[in-house]
Amino acid sequence: MSTIPVTKRGAEKLQTELHHLKHVERPAVVVAIAEARAQGDLSENAEYEAAKDKQGFIEGRIQEIEGTMSVAQVIDPADLDADGRVVFGATVSLEEEESGDTVTYQIVGDDEADLKQGLISISSPIARSMIGKVVGDIAAVQAPGGVRNYEIMDVRYI
Repeated sequence: MSTIPVTKRGAEKLQTELHHLKHVERPAVVVAIAEARAQGDLSENAEYEAAKDKQGFIEGRIQEIEGTMSVAQVIDPADLDADGRVVFGATVSLEEEESGDTVTYQIVGDDEADLKQGLISISSPIARSMIGKVVGDIAAVQAPGGVRNYEIMDVRYI
């Protein structure tokens, strides 16, 4: 199985979620199942079914996180020395050539991506178009409305 790149912050976030699921959510759903079971007939018990569904979701998410962490390659962007090139973990400031709008993104793993926080997945088209480029290079991104060109204004490893 291949490794999955994860930033140090992303790995810590996954570990926190895993701890919460194992030590808060899992015990709470076990109690909810026991309470629902104590009500009697399980065949028409909506609380029991809901608790069992939640338990299945929690167990599935625990397995997913543990699987990701078992093959994760944790990368601390602050330790990178990529000579100004855009690499996984880099924070990149871009200027859209046509409109002049500027945006800043950090390239992160698939599980960490959150566009609202400026975190884009390494597998996204914009991230793939930037990899290996340096300040002043143009990243051409195929968007639904056509190709958009972004000039790389700054690359930081934070």
